[in-house]
Amino acid sequence: MSSKPTSDNTDSTASATSPRCHRLLLTGAAGHLGGVMRERLKRYADIVRISDISALSAIDEQEEVALCDLADADAVHALLKDVDAVVHLGGISVERPFEEILSANIAGTYHLYEAARKRGVKRIVFASSNHVTGFYRQGEVIDADAPVRPDGYYGVSKAFGENLSRFYFDRYGIETVCLRIGSSLAEPKDRRMLVTWLGYDDLEHLIVRSLFAPNVGHAIVFGASANRDRWWDNGRGAHVGFDPKQNSEPFRAQVESVPPLAADDPAAIFQGGVFVKVGPFE
Repeated sequence: MSSKPTSDNTDSTASATSPRCHRLLLTGAAGHLGGVMRERLKRYADIVRISDISALSAIDEQEEVALCDLADADAVHALLKDVDAVVHLGGISVERPFEEILSANIAGTYHLYEAARKRGVKRIVFASSNHVTGFYRQGEVIDADAPVRPDGYYGVSKAFGENLSRFYFDRYGIETVCLRIGSSLAEPKDRRMLVTWLGYDDLEHLIVRSLFAPNVGHAIVFGASANRDRWWDNGRGAHVGFDPKQNSEPFRAQVESVPPLAADDPAAIFQGGVFVKVGPFE
């Protein structure tokens, strides 16, 4: 990847000297965050290959469309042809039965890393999740060295992805930044999200730093904006250079106008919120 001028400097993150690669793969492009990042990431690549299991249409000539089921190893191998780097947002993003999580998130992530190894791709941005550590209590401050405490099968799958990416770095030199994304929405919806909220501009900045910062090795970075209250310490991932500028304070009055959850509600006790209560699925 190289640094070349980009013609669009309308966003606070992008500038005339923004780094740029030739072909960037964005998986999960039909999902919520994929849809948000799809247009923004075109500032940093000549071509963005957008992929999902759902149908997609190219907006312009800068996009390539590739329908792909992550559970299909051959399809994923073809997906990574001529790719310089990957932003991996694909897979299931909510708690579901294990068999569904296994196919999309566990087998799918393995297929992606195997294809990257065979295709010579050396940088992946992996959308992990705060649900890897969802059973820590709200108010506890943890860093990337804290033992994982997933709050469901979804969190387990993301912990697997973090460990798999560590293995592929140690053995094959594929650099990965694992993004433990908090609550990336247009605005926080509840008291928990006043702490976990990640604004879209900050998410873009985090992804771009993860793509282009030199010598990231294998890093884990918690994805939250510069909110007043914090549960996550990013000191271990400081070398990535994530410096959030947004915060949840403009939404506090609106959020706190709604009565809080009961004090003994698990969603009010644990960092994973309602995820700690989902299931079983029998």
